[in-house]
Amino acid sequence: MTFWELFQYPFMQRALIAAAFTGVAAPAVGTYLVQRRLSLMGDGIGHVAVTGVALGLVTGTSPTWTAVVICVLGAILIEAIRARGHTNGDVALALLFYGGLAGGVLLSGLGGESAAQLQEYLFGSILSISITDVIVTMTLSTVVLVIGVGLSPQLFAVAQDQEFARVTGLRVSFYNVLVAVLAAVSVSVAMRTVGLLLVSALMVVPVATSQQLTRSFRATLLAAMVLGAAASLGGLVLSAYLSFSFDATVTPGPTIVLLSLTGFAITWPVGALIRRRARLHEPFPALPSPDHEPTEHSHQHGKDCGHTAVLHGDHVDYVHDGHRHAEHGAHYDEH
Repeated sequence: MTFWELFQYPFMQRALIAAAFTGVAAPAVGTYLVQRRLSLMGDGIGHVAVTGVALGLVTGTSPTWTAVVICVLGAILIEAIRARGHTNGDVALALLFYGGLAGGVLLSGLGGESAAQLQEYLFGSILSISITDVIVTMTLSTVVLVIGVGLSPQLFAVAQDQEFARVTGLRVSFYNVLVAVLAAVSVSVAMRTVGLLLVSALMVVPVATSQQLTRSFRATLLAAMVLGAAASLGGLVLSAYLSFSFDATVTPGPTIVLLSLTGFAITWPVGALIRRRARLHEPFPALPSPDHEPTEHSHQHGKDCGHTAVLHGDHVDYVHDGHRHAEHGAHYDEH
């Protein structure tokens, strides 16, 4: 059997579909979390989701749906604690996060469930995903995408400047809770792909990578979704290739996360170069000369003069009428 024949098996085809939907949906929500500086919220919800998964295993119901319910309740509680803004809010969140993780382990033990079953959700087990789980993943991912993309103007306004959004009449509290709920659903969707302990990486890293190459929010959102899908599909294929070639067991979840981090490491120098070049084309502040009165130049160069500023050694040149003018005492030299 060759490597490519693996993709003829139904379990691999189901895994590819689930990876694609998860990879698109998770960064769609993660973009708003990063914008609000709540990058670790997905990690916290992932801890709470452990209780939901354990509850589903113990009761014999679908762990995905019980995780959705517990995650949504936990996300609303997290948002309520965060919104109150008390100084001990971070302590309350920490108690909630670790309580969710400990509660899940305790429930699974009381119910006689093995640690291996719980570990499938902690670190992901996309290759064992059933057709029912694929349908649930597709459905929930579609809901997340429709809301996350369809309400992007409102969600961005709230994430960017809540005071301005409130003045314009937007229900800030409602949209904050909505983002938290979307994050909870995304965590539940992605837990079979990358696992509850790594789900935050799939929500945040593609966004951080796209920010290196884009300058608008919409471009960042779309690029993050593309990068997330590429990382999920690429990590799944890479893990299968490594397992097939080296007769080893390489799980897709960590491979997806490491591939995402590799993408960020590659694009970061490119982003730094783009930002540096952009700064060079922005007008620099005028050099300090309070008593300066130009005598041989009719135009006063400065921050708002409208001409391109270029850093030249220890001074600034301004491009004017095809020449570069540099301040020199009471006049300008042409370079």
